[in-house]
Amino acid sequence: MKLFGRKNGKGAAGGPDSGGRRKGDKLASSGGGARPAAAHRLTKDLARAESLAAMLAHSRAASGVEVADLLAGMYIYDWERLAKYWPEQDGIEEYLQQICRISPQRWHYWIEFYDQQRRGEEKPAKWQWPRPKGPEADSKPLPRSSELNVLLKSAEELAPAHDVVEGRMIPILTCECVLLAIAKRTDSEIGHRLVAAGLNVGELEQAARNPRHAPLH
Repeated sequence: MKLFGRKNGKGAAGGPDSGGRRKGDKLASSGGGARPAAAHRLTKDLARAESLAAMLAHSRAASGVEVADLLAGMYIYDWERLAKYWPEQDGIEEYLQQICRISPQRWHYWIEFYDQQRRGEEKPAKWQWPRPKGPEADSKPLPRSSELNVLLKSAEELAPAHDVVEGRMIPILTCECVLLAIAKRTDSEIGHRLVAAGLNVGELEQAARNPRHAPLH
């Protein structure tokens, strides 16, 4: 199965809905359990990608969610929306697997899982979220790594849309903002590798800074 070019199943991002936003661009609070006052909000699509990133991190028994996990979560969940920023897509799936440190078998498992979800054909007996083992597995979510926290801080500075939460204006993060923040990190190996893979940074920056539809409640 190819990550890009698949036409079966519904994409994670559809056309504008009657509320003037792309489907999936509903807001969600930052994930990860109890936190101090929120520094940002996530669109629904990014929140779901972050949840998948946490599951990927759990599945490899990691101590925290890394940038590579979030990148994998965004592409596995929202591949149709973000694929357009790579004009040349030959070999990009294998390249992303290497960047995200995911085997082809695990990569395709997650793609198939989300294809089932999108088509509304989830079969709980077969499609189970991988769960970590241990008494605290379900009660203690994995923290974000320090590198991921720094990345999200950079994405906050790029975000053009804001929301009022408890009397404070906070930025709204989208997948495009986070992907652009990764690409712009000059000290990030992942960022360098994404650009080397043919990422059109100019087009991505235009979409991140000047979205066609602002995230709405």
